[in-house]
Amino acid sequence: MAQMEILLPKMGESVAEATITKWLKNEGDRVQADEPLVEIATDKVDSEVPAPQDGILLKRLVQEGDVVQVGHPIAVVGAEGGSVQAPPAPSAAVHAVPLAKPVREMAAATPGNLSRTGPSGKFYSPLVRTIAVQEGVTMSELESIEGSGQGGRVTKKDLLDYLPRRGMANGGAGKNEPVAVAAPQAPAPVSTPTKAPKAKAPAEIKLAPGDELVEMDRMRKLIAEHMVMSKHTSPHVTSFVEADVTNLVLWRNKVKGAFEKREGEKLTFTPIFIMALAQAIREMPMINIQVAGDKIIKKKDIHIGMAAALPTGNLIVPVVRNADRLNLVGLAKTVNDLAARARKGQLTPDEISGGTYTLTNVGTFGNVLGTPIINQPQVAIMAAGAIRKKPAVLETPAGDVIAIRHMMFLSHSYDHRVVDGALGGSFVRRVADILEQWSLDTEI
Repeated sequence: MAQMEILLPKMGESVAEATITKWLKNEGDRVQADEPLVEIATDKVDSEVPAPQDGILLKRLVQEGDVVQVGHPIAVVGAEGGSVQAPPAPSAAVHAVPLAKPVREMAAATPGNLSRTGPSGKFYSPLVRTIAVQEGVTMSELESIEGSGQGGRVTKKDLLDYLPRRGMANGGAGKNEPVAVAAPQAPAPVSTPTKAPKAKAPAEIKLAPGDELVEMDRMRKLIAEHMVMSKHTSPHVTSFVEADVTNLVLWRNKVKGAFEKREGEKLTFTPIFIMALAQAIREMPMINIQVAGDKIIKKKDIHIGMAAALPTGNLIVPVVRNADRLNLVGLAKTVNDLAARARKGQLTPDEISGGTYTLTNVGTFGNVLGTPIINQPQVAIMAAGAIRKKPAVLETPAGDVIAIRHMMFLSHSYDHRVVDGALGGSFVRRVADILEQWSLDTEI
C-alpha cells in the first residue's frame, strides 16, 4: 500500500521551525485531501497543515507541544484501499530540538519518572518532560506553571521561561505562593556598529498579597522582545505635523456609499494614508532602507506594513506588497482583506514579513497622536492620529478667518543612525501635503 510522509511545510523565508499545538485527526482516521490534520504555531502566526491526499492517517510522528524543523516528517498517510502498514521510524532530527543550553543533547535525556499526565489532567509532551528532568523540575512544579499552549498546555517556552523564576524563588513555588519575578533581560543590540553600554542587573519584583501573576501568551512575549530590541537597536527620533484634511474627509463622505455599492468594500482612511506614504517614499527613497552593520540597503520594492489590533489585544502587522503599484481600489481591497483575515488568525507568515515601512493608525482608538516604535529591520514608522474638528486660521484674499476644519496629527519615528531630521521631518511634511491637497474631484 502506498504511503506518504507529510513534511512540515515551508511557511516563509524567516520561519525555520514550528510548534505542534493540536492534532485534529487521530491515527486510523480517514482524511480527505486538503482537510486540516494538525494545528501548528510559529513565531509569527498559527496555521494548519492539510492532508495531501485522501487516505488514512497511519501514524503521527510528533507529539503536541513538540518543536519541529521545517522539512521534517510529522505524519504518515496511506492511500485508501489495502492494509495499513507500519510506517518507517521517523528521523531523530524531528525530535532533536536544541535547548537554551547547547551542551545538552536531547538524545541523552529521557522523561524519567514524570508521567505524561499530571494530577490535574494536564498533558506534558516528551520534550517538556525531558527538559524538566534535566533541570530537576518536579511534577508539582510543572502543575504550577500556567501554560500558553492549547487548553493551557505547558510548552517548551513556558518551561524555559519558568526556570529563571524558579531559581530566584529558591526551588520554585506553587500557584498560590508569592514568588520573586525577574524583569526580562534586554536583548543585545542588533546590527549596530558600536557596542551598547552594559545593561544593569534587572530589578527584583516581589508580589504582594492579592497580586496576580499572569503569564504572557506566546505572541505577547514575541512583541515584548521585538519592541525592546528595536529601542536598543535604533536611536528613535519623532517628528510631528498637523494636517488639515478637510477636503479628504468631505471627499470620502461624498464617495464612500457609491464605492461600497460598486466594489462591495468599505472605503476607510487607511488605504488613502498608504497611498500617500507610497507616493512620498517614491519621492524620498532613502526612507525605504535597512541597516546592515555600517552599510545601508536601499530597498527597491515598497512594502508597507499596517499595524492591526487583534481581538486578544495583541498586535500584528500584515504587509501591503508593492503598495506603489496599486490604485485606491486595489489598496482598499487589499487592506480590508488583510485586516479581516488578521482578526480571524488566517494570515500566512509571508503576509506579515518583508515590510519596508510601517503605518499605525492610532486614531482608531481615539488617540490624537503617538510615538510609535520602529518595526525592525525598517528605519521608520508613521502614526496617524484621530481626525477631529477644530478651529483653524485660514488665509483668504479678504484676510485671515477662523473656520472649523478637520485636523489630524501625523507622528513620524525614525532611526537617527541613518535618517536625519531634515529627511525625517521633510518626509512627514510631504505626506501631510499630499493629504491636504486631496481634490474633491478625485475619481476612483
